[in-house]
Amino acid sequence: MAGKRTNGSKSGGRQIGYAVAGLGHIAQTAVLPAFKNARNSRLVALISNDEEKREKLARKYRCDAYSYDDYEECLGRDDVDAVYIALPNTMHAEYTVRAAQAGAHVLCEKPMATSESDCRRMIGACDEAGVRLMIAYRLHFEPANLEVVKLVTSGRLGEARSFNSHFSYQVKPDNVRTQADTGGGVLWDIGIYCLNAARYLFRAEPVEVMGFAARDADGRFEPGVEPGMSCLLRFGPSQLATFNVSFQAAPTATYRLVGTRGDVCLDQAYEYQAERVLEVTIDDRSRTRTFSKSDQFGPELVYFSECIRREVEPEPNGEEGLADVRAIEALLRSEREERPMRLPPFKRRARPVPGMRMRLPPVRVPEPVSADSPVAE
Repeated sequence: MAGKRTNGSKSGGRQIGYAVAGLGHIAQTAVLPAFKNARNSRLVALISNDEEKREKLARKYRCDAYSYDDYEECLGRDDVDAVYIALPNTMHAEYTVRAAQAGAHVLCEKPMATSESDCRRMIGACDEAGVRLMIAYRLHFEPANLEVVKLVTSGRLGEARSFNSHFSYQVKPDNVRTQADTGGGVLWDIGIYCLNAARYLFRAEPVEVMGFAARDADGRFEPGVEPGMSCLLRFGPSQLATFNVSFQAAPTATYRLVGTRGDVCLDQAYEYQAERVLEVTIDDRSRTRTFSKSDQFGPELVYFSECIRREVEPEPNGEEGLADVRAIEALLRSEREERPMRLPPFKRRARPVPGMRMRLPPVRVPEPVSADSPVAE
Protein backbone atom coordinates (compact mmCIF):
# COMPACT_ATOMS: atom_id res chain seq x y z
CA MET A 1 0.00 0.00 0.00
CA ALA A 2 1.22 3.49 -0.81
CA GLY A 3 2.39 5.76 2.00
CA LYS A 4 0.03 8.19 3.67
CA ARG A 5 -0.36 11.59 1.96
CA THR A 6 -1.85 14.26 4.15
CA ASN A 7 -0.24 17.59 3.40
CA GLY A 8 0.47 17.77 -0.30
CA SER A 9 4.08 16.79 0.34
CA LYS A 10 4.47 15.45 -3.18
CA SER A 11 3.88 18.97 -4.49
CA GLY A 12 6.22 20.56 -2.01
CA GLY A 13 3.43 21.86 0.24
CA ARG A 14 2.39 24.37 -2.42
CA GLN A 15 -0.36 23.63 -4.95
CA ILE A 16 -2.20 20.32 -4.67
CA GLY A 17 -1.84 18.35 -7.90
CA TYR A 18 -4.97 16.72 -9.33
CA ALA A 19 -5.76 14.08 -11.90
CA VAL A 20 -9.29 14.22 -13.32
CA ALA A 21 -10.82 10.81 -14.10
CA GLY A 22 -13.66 10.95 -16.60
CA LEU A 23 -13.91 13.62 -19.29
CA GLY A 24 -17.65 13.90 -19.85
CA HIS A 25 -19.65 17.09 -20.23
CA ILE A 26 -19.52 18.23 -16.59
CA ALA A 27 -15.77 17.65 -16.36
CA GLN A 28 -15.01 19.52 -19.57
CA THR A 29 -17.39 22.47 -19.15
CA ALA A 30 -17.05 23.03 -15.38
CA VAL A 31 -14.32 21.08 -13.59
CA LEU A 32 -11.33 21.60 -15.90
CA PRO A 33 -11.93 25.36 -16.40
CA ALA A 34 -12.29 25.80 -12.62
CA PHE A 35 -8.59 25.14 -12.02
CA LYS A 36 -7.96 28.66 -13.29
CA ASN A 37 -9.80 29.99 -10.22
CA ALA A 38 -8.36 27.48 -7.74
CA ARG A 39 -4.99 29.04 -6.99
CA ASN A 40 -3.98 26.35 -4.48
CA SER A 41 -4.74 23.54 -6.94
CA ARG A 42 -3.13 22.42 -10.19
CA LEU A 43 -4.39 20.20 -13.00
CA VAL A 44 -1.66 17.62 -13.57
CA ALA A 45 -3.25 14.75 -15.52
CA LEU A 46 -6.36 13.60 -17.37
CA ILE A 47 -7.77 10.07 -17.47
CA SER A 48 -10.05 8.79 -20.23
CA ASN A 49 -10.36 5.90 -22.65
CA ASP A 50 -11.29 8.29 -25.46
CA GLU A 51 -8.14 8.96 -27.48
CA GLU A 52 -9.50 12.14 -29.06
CA LYS A 53 -10.33 13.61 -25.66
CA ARG A 54 -6.93 12.69 -24.28
CA GLU A 55 -5.04 14.26 -27.15
CA LYS A 56 -7.04 17.46 -27.53
CA LEU A 57 -7.57 18.20 -23.84
CA ALA A 58 -4.02 17.33 -22.83
CA ARG A 59 -2.81 19.83 -25.42
CA LYS A 60 -5.35 22.46 -24.32
CA TYR A 61 -4.52 22.20 -20.60
CA ARG A 62 -0.84 21.40 -21.07
CA CYS A 63 -0.87 18.24 -19.00
CA ASP A 64 -0.42 14.51 -19.50
CA ALA A 65 -3.25 12.08 -20.25
CA TYR A 66 -3.77 8.42 -19.42
CA SER A 67 -6.21 5.61 -20.18
CA TYR A 68 -8.12 3.84 -17.42
CA ASP A 69 -5.71 0.92 -17.76
CA ASP A 70 -2.97 3.27 -16.54
CA TYR A 71 -4.95 4.65 -13.59
CA GLU A 72 -2.51 3.52 -10.90
CA GLU A 73 0.47 4.67 -12.94
CA CYS A 74 -1.07 8.13 -13.19
CA LEU A 75 -1.88 8.35 -9.49
CA GLY A 76 1.60 7.16 -8.61
CA ARG A 77 3.20 10.27 -10.11
CA ASP A 78 5.10 12.48 -7.70
CA ASP A 79 3.00 15.52 -8.68
CA VAL A 80 -0.42 13.85 -8.28
CA ASP A 81 -1.82 14.30 -4.76
CA ALA A 82 -5.54 13.84 -5.46
CA VAL A 83 -8.03 12.63 -8.05
CA TYR A 84 -11.33 14.20 -9.05
CA ILE A 85 -13.65 11.33 -10.02
CA ALA A 86 -16.22 12.40 -12.63
CA LEU A 87 -17.05 8.92 -13.93
CA PRO A 88 -20.49 7.28 -14.33
CA ASN A 89 -22.17 6.63 -10.97
CA THR A 90 -21.54 2.87 -10.90
CA MET A 91 -17.79 3.41 -11.28
CA HIS A 92 -17.35 5.74 -8.29
CA ALA A 93 -16.76 3.04 -5.70
CA GLU A 94 -14.15 1.06 -7.66
CA TYR A 95 -12.12 4.09 -8.67
CA THR A 96 -12.25 5.60 -5.18
CA VAL A 97 -11.00 2.39 -3.59
CA ARG A 98 -8.22 2.06 -6.16
CA ALA A 99 -7.22 5.69 -5.64
CA ALA A 100 -7.06 5.20 -1.87
CA GLN A 101 -4.90 2.10 -2.32
CA ALA A 102 -2.60 4.19 -4.52
CA GLY A 103 -2.34 6.78 -1.74
CA ALA A 104 -4.30 9.54 -3.51
CA HIS A 105 -6.89 11.80 -1.87
CA VAL A 106 -10.33 11.59 -3.50
CA LEU A 107 -12.83 14.25 -4.54
CA CYS A 108 -15.74 12.20 -5.90
CA GLU A 109 -18.78 13.46 -7.78
CA LYS A 110 -22.22 12.75 -6.36
CA PRO A 111 -23.94 10.45 -5.93
CA MET A 112 -21.10 8.98 -3.92
CA ALA A 113 -22.14 5.50 -5.11
CA THR A 114 -25.31 3.59 -5.95
CA SER A 115 -25.50 1.50 -2.77
CA GLU A 116 -24.94 2.03 0.93
CA SER A 117 -22.52 -0.91 1.00
CA ASP A 118 -20.34 0.70 -1.68
CA CYS A 119 -20.31 3.98 0.26
CA ARG A 120 -19.09 2.20 3.36
CA ARG A 121 -16.45 0.39 1.32
CA MET A 122 -15.19 3.73 -0.03
CA ILE A 123 -15.06 5.27 3.44
CA GLY A 124 -13.23 2.24 4.82
CA ALA A 125 -10.66 2.22 2.02
CA CYS A 126 -9.85 5.91 2.47
CA ASP A 127 -9.67 5.60 6.25
CA GLU A 128 -7.35 2.61 5.99
CA ALA A 129 -5.07 4.39 3.51
CA GLY A 130 -5.04 7.63 5.52
CA VAL A 131 -6.33 9.77 2.63
CA ARG A 132 -9.09 12.40 2.57
CA LEU A 133 -12.43 11.69 0.91
CA MET A 134 -14.76 14.52 -0.11
CA ILE A 135 -18.01 14.30 -2.08
CA ALA A 136 -18.54 17.10 -4.59
CA TYR A 137 -21.52 18.93 -3.08
CA ARG A 138 -20.82 22.28 -4.77
CA LEU A 139 -23.88 23.97 -3.22
CA HIS A 140 -22.30 23.64 0.23
CA PHE A 141 -20.12 26.60 -0.81
CA GLU A 142 -22.60 28.51 -2.99
CA PRO A 143 -23.61 31.97 -1.65
CA ALA A 144 -27.39 31.85 -2.30
CA ASN A 145 -27.90 28.43 -0.74
CA LEU A 146 -25.75 29.40 2.23
CA GLU A 147 -27.81 32.57 2.65
CA VAL A 148 -30.82 30.29 3.15
CA VAL A 149 -28.81 28.24 5.65
CA LYS A 150 -28.01 31.50 7.46
CA LEU A 151 -31.71 32.42 7.63
CA VAL A 152 -32.55 28.99 9.02
CA THR A 153 -29.79 28.85 11.62
CA SER A 154 -30.42 32.43 12.76
CA GLY A 155 -33.99 31.55 13.69
CA ARG A 156 -35.46 34.40 11.62
CA LEU A 157 -37.84 32.01 9.84
CA GLY A 158 -38.95 30.50 13.12
CA GLU A 159 -39.08 26.72 13.30
CA ALA A 160 -38.75 25.01 9.91
CA ARG A 161 -41.93 23.15 9.01
CA SER A 162 -42.03 22.19 5.32
CA PHE A 163 -39.76 21.95 2.30
CA ASN A 164 -40.89 21.47 -1.29
CA SER A 165 -38.95 21.49 -4.52
CA HIS A 166 -39.15 20.96 -8.28
CA PHE A 167 -36.16 20.01 -10.41
CA SER A 168 -36.55 18.89 -14.02
CA TYR A 169 -35.35 19.00 -17.59
CA GLN A 170 -35.68 17.00 -20.81
CA VAL A 171 -32.86 14.46 -21.01
CA LYS A 172 -31.49 13.31 -24.35
CA PRO A 173 -32.17 9.72 -25.45
CA ASP A 174 -29.22 7.31 -25.04
CA ASN A 175 -27.63 9.49 -22.36
CA VAL A 176 -26.03 7.63 -19.43
CA ARG A 177 -28.85 8.99 -17.25
CA THR A 178 -31.31 6.76 -19.14
CA GLN A 179 -29.24 3.58 -18.72
CA ALA A 180 -29.33 1.05 -15.92
CA ASP A 181 -25.72 -0.17 -15.94
CA THR A 182 -24.29 3.33 -15.43
CA GLY A 183 -26.52 4.11 -12.44
CA GLY A 184 -29.03 6.16 -14.40
CA GLY A 185 -32.33 7.45 -13.11
CA VAL A 186 -33.72 10.77 -12.01
CA LEU A 187 -33.16 10.31 -8.26
CA TRP A 188 -29.45 9.56 -8.59
CA ASP A 189 -28.85 12.49 -10.93
CA ILE A 190 -31.05 15.41 -9.81
CA GLY A 191 -33.21 14.09 -6.98
CA ILE A 192 -30.10 14.01 -4.82
CA TYR A 193 -29.96 17.83 -4.97
CA CYS A 194 -33.46 18.19 -3.52
CA LEU A 195 -32.80 15.56 -0.87
CA ASN A 196 -29.51 17.14 0.14
CA ALA A 197 -31.06 20.61 0.33
CA ALA A 198 -33.86 19.33 2.57
CA ARG A 199 -31.29 17.71 4.85
CA TYR A 200 -29.07 20.78 5.20
CA LEU A 201 -32.01 23.15 5.67
CA PHE A 202 -33.83 21.01 8.24
CA ARG A 203 -30.43 20.23 9.82
CA ALA A 204 -31.70 16.69 10.29
CA GLU A 205 -31.99 13.25 8.68
CA PRO A 206 -35.20 11.69 7.28
CA VAL A 207 -36.76 8.99 9.42
CA GLU A 208 -39.42 7.80 6.95
CA VAL A 209 -39.78 8.13 3.18
CA MET A 210 -42.15 7.22 0.37
CA GLY A 211 -41.58 7.44 -3.37
CA PHE A 212 -43.82 7.33 -6.43
CA ALA A 213 -42.36 6.85 -9.92
CA ALA A 214 -43.66 8.21 -13.19
CA ARG A 215 -43.84 5.89 -16.18
CA ASP A 216 -41.66 6.35 -19.24
CA ALA A 217 -43.65 8.54 -21.62
CA ASP A 218 -41.78 7.81 -24.84
CA GLY A 219 -39.45 4.83 -24.46
CA ARG A 220 -36.39 6.94 -23.62
CA PHE A 221 -35.38 4.91 -20.56
CA GLU A 222 -34.16 1.37 -20.00
CA PRO A 223 -36.34 -0.90 -17.83
CA GLY A 224 -35.86 -0.19 -14.14
CA VAL A 225 -34.65 3.37 -14.70
CA GLU A 226 -37.14 5.91 -13.32
CA PRO A 227 -37.75 8.98 -15.55
CA GLY A 228 -39.56 10.95 -12.84
CA MET A 229 -40.44 10.66 -9.17
CA SER A 230 -42.47 12.36 -6.46
CA CYS A 231 -41.03 11.88 -2.98
CA LEU A 232 -42.32 12.47 0.54
CA LEU A 233 -39.96 12.51 3.51
CA ARG A 234 -40.64 12.83 7.25
CA PHE A 235 -37.79 14.43 9.19
CA GLY A 236 -39.53 14.71 12.54
CA PRO A 237 -42.95 15.13 14.13
CA SER A 238 -43.44 18.53 12.47
CA GLN A 239 -40.99 18.53 9.54
CA LEU A 240 -42.06 17.23 6.14
CA ALA A 241 -40.35 17.51 2.74
CA THR A 242 -41.70 16.85 -0.73
CA PHE A 243 -39.98 17.09 -4.09
CA ASN A 244 -40.79 16.30 -7.71
CA VAL A 245 -38.04 15.48 -10.18
CA SER A 246 -38.32 14.60 -13.85
CA PHE A 247 -36.24 13.93 -16.95
CA GLN A 248 -39.32 14.39 -19.14
CA ALA A 249 -40.49 17.89 -18.22
CA ALA A 250 -39.67 21.54 -18.84
CA PRO A 251 -36.66 23.00 -16.97
CA THR A 252 -37.23 23.87 -13.30
CA ALA A 253 -34.87 24.21 -10.33
CA THR A 254 -36.50 25.75 -7.29
CA TYR A 255 -37.23 25.11 -3.64
CA ARG A 256 -39.27 26.73 -0.88
CA LEU A 257 -38.76 26.36 2.86
CA VAL A 258 -41.61 27.42 5.17
CA GLY A 259 -41.12 28.17 8.85
CA THR A 260 -43.40 29.35 11.63
CA ARG A 261 -42.52 33.04 11.04
CA GLY A 262 -41.65 33.20 7.37
CA ASP A 263 -40.64 31.42 4.22
CA VAL A 264 -37.88 31.54 1.63
CA CYS A 265 -37.96 30.60 -2.05
CA LEU A 266 -34.81 30.11 -4.15
CA ASP A 267 -35.15 29.93 -7.93
CA GLN A 268 -32.43 28.28 -10.03
CA ALA A 269 -31.37 26.76 -6.72
CA TYR A 270 -29.45 23.81 -8.15
CA GLU A 271 -28.06 25.19 -11.41
CA TYR A 272 -24.45 26.23 -11.95
CA GLN A 273 -24.75 28.43 -15.04
CA ALA A 274 -27.55 30.80 -14.02
CA GLU A 275 -28.36 33.68 -11.70
CA ARG A 276 -30.28 32.82 -8.53
CA VAL A 277 -33.28 34.76 -7.25
CA LEU A 278 -33.99 34.58 -3.53
CA GLU A 279 -37.33 35.77 -2.13
CA VAL A 280 -37.67 36.02 1.64
CA THR A 281 -40.90 36.75 3.50
CA ILE A 282 -40.78 37.25 7.28
CA ASP A 283 -43.71 38.57 9.31
CA ASP A 284 -45.53 39.46 6.05
CA ARG A 285 -42.65 41.61 4.78
CA SER A 286 -40.94 40.45 1.58
CA ARG A 287 -37.63 41.21 -0.09
CA THR A 288 -35.94 39.83 -3.19
CA ARG A 289 -32.24 39.42 -3.83
CA THR A 290 -30.41 38.30 -6.97
CA PHE A 291 -27.15 36.35 -6.85
CA SER A 292 -25.00 36.62 -9.95
CA LYS A 293 -23.41 33.70 -11.78
CA SER A 294 -20.27 32.32 -10.22
CA ASP A 295 -17.89 29.39 -10.51
CA GLN A 296 -19.23 26.62 -8.28
CA PHE A 297 -16.49 24.07 -8.97
CA GLY A 298 -13.46 26.18 -8.12
CA PRO A 299 -14.57 26.50 -4.47
CA GLU A 300 -14.68 22.71 -4.17
CA LEU A 301 -11.09 22.46 -5.34
CA VAL A 302 -9.92 25.34 -3.13
CA TYR A 303 -11.64 23.90 -0.05
CA PHE A 304 -10.49 20.31 -0.57
CA SER A 305 -6.91 21.35 -1.26
CA GLU A 306 -6.91 23.31 2.01
CA CYS A 307 -8.28 20.28 3.86
CA ILE A 308 -5.42 18.21 2.43
CA ARG A 309 -2.79 20.79 3.31
CA ARG A 310 -4.15 21.38 6.83
CA GLU A 311 -4.89 17.69 7.46
CA VAL A 312 -8.55 18.26 8.36
CA GLU A 313 -11.71 16.34 7.51
CA PRO A 314 -13.83 17.99 4.80
CA GLU A 315 -17.46 18.81 5.65
CA PRO A 316 -19.10 17.05 2.70
CA ASN A 317 -17.17 13.85 3.40
CA GLY A 318 -18.05 10.20 2.84
CA GLU A 319 -20.57 10.29 5.67
CA GLU A 320 -22.48 13.07 3.87
CA GLY A 321 -22.54 11.05 0.66
CA LEU A 322 -23.70 7.96 2.54
CA ALA A 323 -26.56 9.90 4.15
CA ASP A 324 -28.05 10.73 0.74
CA VAL A 325 -27.49 7.28 -0.76
CA ARG A 326 -29.23 5.46 2.09
CA ALA A 327 -32.28 7.73 1.68
CA ILE A 328 -32.35 7.29 -2.12
CA GLU A 329 -32.17 3.51 -1.75
CA ALA A 330 -35.11 3.67 0.68
CA LEU A 331 -37.13 5.85 -1.74
CA LEU A 332 -36.52 3.44 -4.61
CA ARG A 333 -37.43 0.47 -2.43
CA SER A 334 -40.57 2.28 -1.31
CA GLU A 335 -41.59 2.80 -4.93
CA ARG A 336 -41.03 -0.86 -5.79
CA GLU A 337 -42.87 -2.20 -2.75
CA GLU A 338 -45.56 0.53 -2.75
CA ARG A 339 -45.24 1.33 0.95
CA PRO A 340 -43.47 3.81 3.23
CA MET A 341 -39.97 2.93 4.42
CA ARG A 342 -38.55 3.65 7.85
CA LEU A 343 -34.87 4.55 8.03
CA PRO A 344 -32.69 3.55 10.97
CA PRO A 345 -31.29 6.41 13.06
CA PHE A 346 -28.35 8.22 11.47
CA LYS A 347 -26.38 11.00 13.13
CA ARG A 348 -24.61 13.52 10.91
CA ARG A 349 -21.90 15.35 12.82
CA ALA A 350 -21.29 18.20 10.35
CA ARG A 351 -23.40 20.26 7.95
CA PRO A 352 -22.74 23.25 5.67
CA VAL A 353 -22.56 26.55 7.54
CA PRO A 354 -22.64 30.17 6.30
CA GLY A 355 -18.91 30.56 6.86
CA MET A 356 -18.20 28.07 4.06
CA ARG A 357 -19.45 30.59 1.50
CA MET A 358 -17.01 31.15 -1.34
CA ARG A 359 -17.58 33.20 -4.48
CA LEU A 360 -15.27 32.93 -7.47
CA PRO A 361 -15.80 34.59 -10.86
CA PRO A 362 -17.65 32.57 -13.50
CA VAL A 363 -15.51 30.59 -15.93
CA ARG A 364 -15.72 30.72 -19.69
CA VAL A 365 -17.50 27.54 -20.80
CA PRO A 366 -15.41 25.84 -23.50
CA GLU A 367 -16.73 23.82 -26.43
CA PRO A 368 -16.50 20.21 -25.22
CA VAL A 369 -14.72 17.46 -27.12
CA SER A 370 -17.03 14.51 -27.94
CA ALA A 371 -19.20 15.21 -24.88
CA ASP A 372 -22.76 16.38 -25.50
CA SER A 373 -24.89 18.12 -22.90
CA PRO A 374 -27.47 15.76 -21.38
CA VAL A 375 -30.20 18.37 -21.88
CA ALA A 376 -32.42 17.92 -24.92
CA GLU A 377 -33.00 21.10 -26.92
